[in-house]
Amino acid sequence: MRTSQLYLSTLKEAPSEAELVSHKLMLRAGLIKRLGSGLYTWMPLGMRVLRKVEAVVRDEMNRAGAQELLMPTIQPAELWQETGRWELFGPQMLKIKDRHQRDFCFGPTHEEVVTDIARLELRSYKQLPVNFYQVQVKFRDEIRPRFGVMRAREFVMKDAYSFDATFEGLQASYDKMYRAYSNVFARLGLKFRAVAADTGAIGGSGSHEFHVLADAGEDLLAYCPDSDYAANVELAEALAPTAPRAQPAEAMRDVETPRQTTCEQVAELMGIPLQRTVKLIAVIDAGGKLVIVLLRGDHSLNEVKLSKVAGIGEFRFASEEEIRAAFNCPPGFLGPVGAPDGTRVIADRTVAAMSDFVCGANKPKYHIAGVNWGRDLAEPETVADVRNVVEGDPSPDGKGTLSLCRGIEVGHVFQLRTKYSEAMSATFTDVDGAQKPFEMGCYGIGVSRIVGAAIEQNFDERGIVFPQALAPFALALVAVGYHRSDAVREAADKLYAELGAAGVDVLLDDRNERPGSMFADMELIGIPHRLTIGDKGLAEGVVEYAVRASGAVSKVPLADVVRHCQDVLAG
Repeated sequence: MRTSQLYLSTLKEAPSEAELVSHKLMLRAGLIKRLGSGLYTWMPLGMRVLRKVEAVVRDEMNRAGAQELLMPTIQPAELWQETGRWELFGPQMLKIKDRHQRDFCFGPTHEEVVTDIARLELRSYKQLPVNFYQVQVKFRDEIRPRFGVMRAREFVMKDAYSFDATFEGLQASYDKMYRAYSNVFARLGLKFRAVAADTGAIGGSGSHEFHVLADAGEDLLAYCPDSDYAANVELAEALAPTAPRAQPAEAMRDVETPRQTTCEQVAELMGIPLQRTVKLIAVIDAGGKLVIVLLRGDHSLNEVKLSKVAGIGEFRFASEEEIRAAFNCPPGFLGPVGAPDGTRVIADRTVAAMSDFVCGANKPKYHIAGVNWGRDLAEPETVADVRNVVEGDPSPDGKGTLSLCRGIEVGHVFQLRTKYSEAMSATFTDVDGAQKPFEMGCYGIGVSRIVGAAIEQNFDERGIVFPQALAPFALALVAVGYHRSDAVREAADKLYAELGAAGVDVLLDDRNERPGSMFADMELIGIPHRLTIGDKGLAEGVVEYAVRASGAVSKVPLADVVRHCQDVLAG
């Protein structure tokens, strides 16, 4: 394509509402245009990038044996009511009515629709396994759309759904999708990690997220540099200390803390490490009962882990009024010694291994030092992993220590099991003649989000540095003086035709612009390779070749340039 035929609309500065680098650069490069809050038009240049991503996704899905279909974006409420998600999904679901006042939604996901297909079409185990997928627009009414396409309300997603006769079959389908996803992100040239994850609102059992590693990521990941272990911090296990609990060495005593209400302040006052303090968090469990949770002073509560402790479920933090009523003490001075009778105590594994620790005294302006389990208070009723891991914790696989990094979630795979098939009475006839619910898997890739994530990982001060697999064009051919020099125009047109015939995805910049402006645009939009042809180079019989990522520049004989480009792009 020629720039004279391409709608190219670049900006020197990004609009003020743009926050992330990817948002700013996508707007500046003219990949997208804002329509409204969380709504973006994909412009011609952006569509080329989006289609590159879709092509890789489709290729890997087809290779894995999945079959493409296209389900309606508008879904009837009845299907969602069968699974109970019509109310459960919450305000993210955009609900609408037709002219007959019947309820519908703009699909945020398609588990119900595809399960309805399965119960109508898949009758026998002989038809299994099967995996259906689609690439389609979704809508989720984000409470605060931001970061451009990274958290938009309308987005392009690839979602796939597998149906198997047995759990073993589901595991095989799941593993196949896991490999396909790994292939997708590797082919797109992205640095990524697959991490164990929570199933969240989708439900089910096994789950992995695929994250592009970038500083702008909303998710915190734990991984072991010395092994393949990786998990979202929500699920990363904090192992119990291996050393036995030390014997008491101090007498329990009150410490006056008139203005010190945090572990950090108490540790500073006493001149002790923060790791010797214990904080108390009061929560109300799913049954409405007060529960005490104990964490080391330098650790933070993992709400997902706590919700999975037996008997806790959906919990909330106790209010100040509830705390004062239960402890007869304001927050900031709470501790397990003398806690309200009958209150359940959950101690994190690390706290259960501590001795001579410092905690609140349950009376204003005082803490207690030298506290020990068994001597000063009963052993905790429940010991569980309820904290977030920290840098340097031992890896759960025993192969080193954990490091933390940020990630942008671009894919998620779930083992749904029979959650939806049972709710919707989606069954098949098994080999023994019995009716059984399908074992289901669900596999999503944020196609439009990948574009933003790739930019967050690949940019510099001049603009986007796209990996070749998803760049709008593989090569830019900049013709300096195209409108002034017959020699440049003839050579550029000839080279452009030869490159196209050789299968090179090339953009010929034939605009009547200054060279600096032409170079700046090609760098901004992220084309990974550039050829520059001009009168001076033609006189020498060479073309200048530049690599966008490294900035390396070299001269290539005009006669060899097509082969050179083929070799570079193939490598």
